[in-house]
Amino acid sequence: MRLSFRAPLPSRGLLRLTSSAPTARPSLGHPSTDLKSTRSLLPLQPRRLFNMNSQELTQYYADAPPAVVRLEIEKHFNVLDDKAKRYAHFISRASLAGNRIVLRQVSPESESIYDFIIALHRAAGGDWKGHAKKVGVDEAGLSAFLQYAAQFLGNSGNYKSFGDSKFIPRCDESVFTALASAAPEAEKHLKATDGAIFSADKPGLLHLGFTDEGHLTTYYPDSPSIIKDEIDAVAKWMQVKGLLPENTRLRKTEDGVFELLIASAITSLPADGGDAGKEAEFVISEGPLEGKTIKLVYGDYSKEMAEITKNIKKAAENAENETQVKMHTAYAKSFEEGSLLAFKDSQRYWVKDQGPMVESNIGFIETYRDPAGIRGEWEGFAAVVNQDRTRAFGELVRSAPSLIPLLPWGKDFEKDKFLSPDFTSLEVLTFCGSGIPAGINIPNYDDIRQLEGFKNVSLGNVLSAKAPDEKIPFIAESDIEVYKKYRDASFEVQVGLHELTGHGCGKLLQETAPGVYNFDVKNPPVSPVTGKPITTWYKPGQTWGSVFGGLAGAYEECRAELVAMHLSCEFSALKIFGFGDGSTDIDGEAGDVLYASYLSMARAGLTSIEFWDPKSQKWGQPHCQARFAILKSFLEAEDDFCKLEYKNEDLSDLTIRLDRSKILTSGRKAVGDFLQKLHIYKSTADVETGSKFFAEISNVGLEYWGTKVRNVVLKNKQPRKVFVQANTYLDEKTGQVTIKHYEPTLEGVIESWADREE
Repeated sequence: MRLSFRAPLPSRGLLRLTSSAPTARPSLGHPSTDLKSTRSLLPLQPRRLFNMNSQELTQYYADAPPAVVRLEIEKHFNVLDDKAKRYAHFISRASLAGNRIVLRQVSPESESIYDFIIALHRAAGGDWKGHAKKVGVDEAGLSAFLQYAAQFLGNSGNYKSFGDSKFIPRCDESVFTALASAAPEAEKHLKATDGAIFSADKPGLLHLGFTDEGHLTTYYPDSPSIIKDEIDAVAKWMQVKGLLPENTRLRKTEDGVFELLIASAITSLPADGGDAGKEAEFVISEGPLEGKTIKLVYGDYSKEMAEITKNIKKAAENAENETQVKMHTAYAKSFEEGSLLAFKDSQRYWVKDQGPMVESNIGFIETYRDPAGIRGEWEGFAAVVNQDRTRAFGELVRSAPSLIPLLPWGKDFEKDKFLSPDFTSLEVLTFCGSGIPAGINIPNYDDIRQLEGFKNVSLGNVLSAKAPDEKIPFIAESDIEVYKKYRDASFEVQVGLHELTGHGCGKLLQETAPGVYNFDVKNPPVSPVTGKPITTWYKPGQTWGSVFGGLAGAYEECRAELVAMHLSCEFSALKIFGFGDGSTDIDGEAGDVLYASYLSMARAGLTSIEFWDPKSQKWGQPHCQARFAILKSFLEAEDDFCKLEYKNEDLSDLTIRLDRSKILTSGRKAVGDFLQKLHIYKSTADVETGSKFFAEISNVGLEYWGTKVRNVVLKNKQPRKVFVQANTYLDEKTGQVTIKHYEPTLEGVIESWADREE
C-alpha cells in the first residue's frame, strides 16, 4: 500500500455552493497551431478522433510541459561504504530490469513506444535540435515530441500512472514519422505501434479497465472474449488451490482453456513442483467453470525475470547481514521459479531487517491497475536511509500504541498487540515502476501484517522535490500564505500517520481455519455502527483483497487517509514532528500545520475529479476516489465546516472555504463518523454494506461534479512531476560504484533512460 498525492478532493450528496446559477461550459480549445509547418502542432488526424470533440480531447493531451524535477541522492549515497554501494547498485539494476515488464503491463504498444524513444535518442546523439532540423521538424513539433517522451518515460507507459487514462502528443502524427525517417531502428519501432500513440477513436480504450466494459488491460492478454465472471471464478479456484495471483496474468484461449501465466525465469514447472504442487493442468470440478481446463504456464517475462534473479543474487553477496542474505535468497527463488510462497518468505525477512543503511523492496506489489484488483504491477526500489528524519518517525512508532486507541472503535476491532514496525525516511536512488509514491506500507499480505508486522517508509527526496512556478488554484487568497508555508510539513505528518497508523491499525475478524476463530464467535463483538453483534467475518482462505476485490484499493486508501486526518487533530502527534508543545492550540504553529493538512485534503479531493471519467462514470485512480469521498464528508459536516464558493457562472473563481475554528469539532466528527463505518465494514468482511456505502459517498454524477466542477478543475490542472533519477556504474576491477546525475530537463529524462539500456 502506498500514499500518492496530487491535491485535495470532492463529496457525496448535496454540494454546498454559495451560488446556484447555471454554469456555462467553457471551451478549452485545442493546442495552439503553427500553420508554417506540416510537422508541428497541427490538428490531430480526424480519422483517429471522430468520436471526440476538442474539449473532451483536451484532457488527454500530454502535459505541456511536464514538471521535470531531479531526485537528489548524491550526498546520501556518498556516505555509504563500498559494499553498501554495491548492494544498492545491484538492487537498482534488478529493479530496472523489470521496466519492460511494467511497459507490457500498461498497454500492448508501450514497449514499442519506449524502444522508439530510445532508438531516436541514439540516432540524434543527444543533439535533438540538429536531428529535427535535418528531417524538417520545427521547434514546436520537437517540443511536443520531447514533452510526450518525458511524460511517457515518467509513467513507464502511455497511460498515466495516476489516473489510468491515456495521454497523446500535442502534435500531428507526421512529426513522429518525420523524426523517425532518418533513423531506421526508430522507424521500425514506430511502425510496430500501429498508430496506437495517437489513436483515440474508441473512448473506452482511453482508460484502463475490463475489456468487456470496453476498456484496455494487458493483465488478460489475447483474451477478447474473457469476462469478469470468468476472471472471478478463476480467482476463487486459485484461492482454493493456495495459488496467489500477484505475479500472474490470465489468458483465455480460443478453445476456452484458461492459461495462468506465471512470471518466472524458468519456462516449465519447477522440478520439485510449484506452489500448487507437481501438476500444471487442472480440470475444474464445480462452479461456473465446471469442466473447463486451467493450465499453469511458466516463463512469463522469462528474459527479464532471469536478469532480475541474476542481480538479486549479486545483491545477496553484498548484503550487510544474514537476514538480508536470506531475504534475497527467497527473492531469487521467487523470481526464478515463480513462487509467491517464496516471495512471502522474502517479505517476512524484509520485516525483520530493521534499521538497514540501504532499504529496498522488489516484486509484483501493488494491485491498483489490475481491474480485478488482485494482480500486481512490477516495482522495485533502492534507497538510502536518512538517519536524521528517521529519528522523528521512530518517536511516532513509539507513540502509536497510545494513539491508536483514540480511533473510533473498541479493542475488539483492533489488533491484540501493535507490532512496532520499522519506520524510516528514505532518499530514493532508484524507483522502477509506473509512478513514485510519497510513502509505502508493506507487505500487503494480511497474515504477515497481522501476525509478524510490516514496515513503513517515507520517501524524503520525493516529498521535497519541487516543481518550478507551481500554481495553486482553489485556495483562498487569505489562506495562501499559511498553505504554502506549512503544506510540506502537513504532508509529512499525513504520510507518517497514514502509513503507520492508517494501514497499520485494525483487526480482521476471521475464521482462520474451519471452526477456529480469532474472536469469540459465541459472543461476537458489538458493532459501534449498528449497536448489534456482528454477523459477518472472513472465512478460511479469504483475504481483505479477495473479498472486497477491485474496490479494496480505493477503500483502504480512504480509510488510511481518514485515520491520519483523525489523529492529526491530536496535538501530541503534531509535537512528534516538531510542532507545538503537545497542548491544544488551534491558533498556534501546530494549528497552522493542522489547518494546512485539512486544506490540502479538501483541495486534493476537488482536483481529484480530473480522474473521474464522465463517459464510463468511473474512477481511474484509487487515491483520488478516496480523497473525493473525504471532501464530500467535509462538505456534509455540521455547522458549515466546509464550503465551495463561487460567483462566476463558469466557476472560474471556485474557492475552498474551510472553517479553521471548527476542525476540532464539526470537522473531526465528520471524519470520525466516516472512518468508523469504513473500518467496521472492513474488519467484519461486510462487503455488501461497505461497498454500497463507499460507492455512494464517492459517487460523482454528471450535473455538478461531473460537468461544472470537473470543467474548471481540468482548466486549472497542473502537470504531475516527472522525476529524473540517477544511474550507478560498477567498476568490476576495483569494486567501486560511481553515480551519474542528469539535468532536470526533458532531454535529461530521455538520456537517463537511454543510459540504462547500454
